Amino acid sequence: MAPTSKTPVPTSKQSRRKNDPELVKADILAVATREFSEKGLSGARIDEIADKTRASKRMIYYYFNDKETLYLHTLEAAYQKVRLQEAELDLDHFAPLEALSRLVRFTFNHHVKNPDFIRLVMIENIHHGRYLAQSALIQSLNAGVIDVLTNVYARGVEDGSFRKGLDPRELHWLISALSFFNVSNQHTFSRIFDWQQAAPENQHKLEEHVTEMVLRYVRTD
Repeated sequence: MAPTSKTPVPTSKQSRRKNDPELVKADILAVATREFSEKGLSGARIDEIADKTRASKRMIYYYFNDKETLYLHTLEAAYQKVRLQEAELDLDHFAPLEALSRLVRFTFNHHVKNPDFIRLVMIENIHHGRYLAQSALIQSLNAGVIDVLTNVYARGVEDGSFRKGLDPRELHWLISALSFFNVSNQHTFSRIFDWQQAAPENQHKLEEHVTEMVLRYVRTD
């Protein structure tokens, strides 16, 4: 029987999405990221997430059990994204100063391009890191970035370009803090000081300032 005008015929793309669990979960996580980052854990609703995806509410519960588990998976996906992109920088192939400069610039620009990540981190801080602490994946991912920075710093000390006595965790804190504030406080800072902080020319200046501040902090000279 040929389909009538009232019978929707799924496209091959829709069929693949429906029959591919990984695509379905990726779709759910993408929508959940926006919902949790905008409304927080308490404000986000599974019903609304289901309405904005191709998945049913039942399917969301099938894959993620409950809202708190979905929130945790959303956090994991956000951290995994940034850490995988950091790994692609391949910093071992650059001299220490260049490697550190590339890491700082990447962090600054990643945060600018991913404000949802910043909001998720802020929300998790409201929860005192309780959900993050439940994730072995996030712990492993963040230990990895410290290992990378430790290696870059050690090479810099060895070739004389970095001063001795610095803690790579504190260096990571400095890079994160400078890059994080640029996004987390952008709207309030701009309004308080009547400054278009998000303007491309100002963002370029701030990227240069942050990079130079970190390099001055570690350099021997």
